[in-house]
Amino acid sequence: MTDLERARCERDIAKFLERRRPPPHIRPKLDIGYRISGQSVEIFETRPDWQDPAENMEHPVAKARFVRTKKRWRIFWMRRDLKWHGYEPNLEVHSLEAFLHVVDRDEYCCFFG
Repeated sequence: MTDLERARCERDIAKFLERRRPPPHIRPKLDIGYRISGQSVEIFETRPDWQDPAENMEHPVAKARFVRTKKRWRIFWMRRDLKWHGYEPNLEVHSLEAFLHVVDRDEYCCFFG
């Protein structure tokens, strides 16, 4: 990902997080974060570990991978087998904003349950 593409991704994800993050007083117990790695963007929840509340655990929510040859974003969700699977209702979208819209709607309760 180029620096410009990465900056656009971070801007779009920041808008998404503004809408989806819980209120500030809840964030120590539940929050949403993201990471960009190579051509992939991953959204995850963080919450204290139930065995050791001083440690935080990450729970994957959604993942998108940019396929440069197609100029499309592939959408994935994590099933209970702890593997990423293509999101069947929308396997690909044209932009990161479209991916974030699909995750935000969560029409089939695959991302946030």
